[in-house]
Amino acid sequence: MKQIDAFKNKQVLVLGLAKSGSAAARLLHSLGAAVTVNDAREEDPEADPLKALGVEVILGGHPEGLLSRGFDYVIKNPGIRYDHPIVSGALRKGIPVWTEVELAWLISEAPFIGVTGSNGKTTTTTLLHHMLHMGGKNPLIAGNIGTPACTVAAAAESDQVVVIELSSFQLLGTENFRPEIAIWTNLYEAHIDYHGTMEEYGEAKFNITRNQGPDDVLIYNADQEAVSRYARRSSAKKVPFTLAGRAREGISADDASIYWLGEKLLDRSDIVLPGRHNLENILTATAAAILQGCPVEAIRDVLSSFAGVRHRTQFVREWKHRKFYNDSKATNTLATKSALEAFQQPICLLAGGLDRGHSFDELRPYMDRVSSAVVFGETAERFRKFAESCGVPVVRDASEIEDAVEIAAEISSEGDTVLLSPACASWDQYPSFEIRGDRFIQAVQKL
Repeated sequence: MKQIDAFKNKQVLVLGLAKSGSAAARLLHSLGAAVTVNDAREEDPEADPLKALGVEVILGGHPEGLLSRGFDYVIKNPGIRYDHPIVSGALRKGIPVWTEVELAWLISEAPFIGVTGSNGKTTTTTLLHHMLHMGGKNPLIAGNIGTPACTVAAAAESDQVVVIELSSFQLLGTENFRPEIAIWTNLYEAHIDYHGTMEEYGEAKFNITRNQGPDDVLIYNADQEAVSRYARRSSAKKVPFTLAGRAREGISADDASIYWLGEKLLDRSDIVLPGRHNLENILTATAAAILQGCPVEAIRDVLSSFAGVRHRTQFVREWKHRKFYNDSKATNTLATKSALEAFQQPICLLAGGLDRGHSFDELRPYMDRVSSAVVFGETAERFRKFAESCGVPVVRDASEIEDAVEIAAEISSEGDTVLLSPACASWDQYPSFEIRGDRFIQAVQKL
């Protein structure tokens, strides 16, 4: 870890505790800062260990006049919006407001590979980490994928590389952050309730390459004009990726092969992860691995064995010639559309959940692949009517995931794909999509 003096004897407010807030507070304390942590919750298990270090912890609300203490920096939880009174007040006072990603980058001995995009971040990050590990590059993985960036960066050494998944919320709170390699998978409308406009959302994503120079690399989606337009503003070396066929620049793919700088690199038949959307993730991860000097054999080994990230088109098992996939992370129609597009064989689709009133019509062009459906949750009736309007011959109702799996096993046929891809959030029945997906996996394993 770099021993920097930027925070020595500085007053720093950490807004929001949880894992990332605790990691940031510990790091800042070790760098000599006077740290105050503030969280609206009444209790947090991280509070007492921080107090034992000498960190002031204020729980149960946000005291009036807190900003009058003369803080030099505010480090906020990524989920806290910028119209929060303390955040907006700090900005009015000219106090820098960062997320812990900025701190991690400042103190890391190891270079960063940053991964962002509306979809595909987790799969790309995980794939790349596996490739670098298989290639003997001793990588670390951090960020939005689970482990706080500060914790990973503090332990990173100069001969390692940090592969970090980055949300728009995290990137918006950066100032000097500059990854050696930036990956931008795609850009779709999302999180407008947080950012306000699509333009502001795009600008937040652009922070992944905003500070890059000619010695850095931006791997970007050349098939998407929205991303290409931002890429043209970047000063980094550009490495485009495309699924539109063999290309001379960057990395590309056609129906048979993957190409690097126009030369064949891999056969598509080596890949076990299904779907066009996953092929995009594969191209980005492969490009970054090559740029890091990863042997092609290591890349091929990963692609021939990697069956998906948990809850993201994750292969669970084959049972009586039916393949079961867990795509519980598909909490909107865009994600379910990508999942349906990934399979050519008949699909028994398990769908439904929290009713936010959104339309399912985006799925209509892909419903001809669905031979049967099991619906559940608040949207069960709406999804059943939608599936029937699409000509799905068999549609059954289920009370919960376990019931849905039993029904799917009964109504599906040999050769079918049984796909949990709900197109809805889980909160009507389950605390998270992870719990929903775990219960699906357990039910499938019990068949």
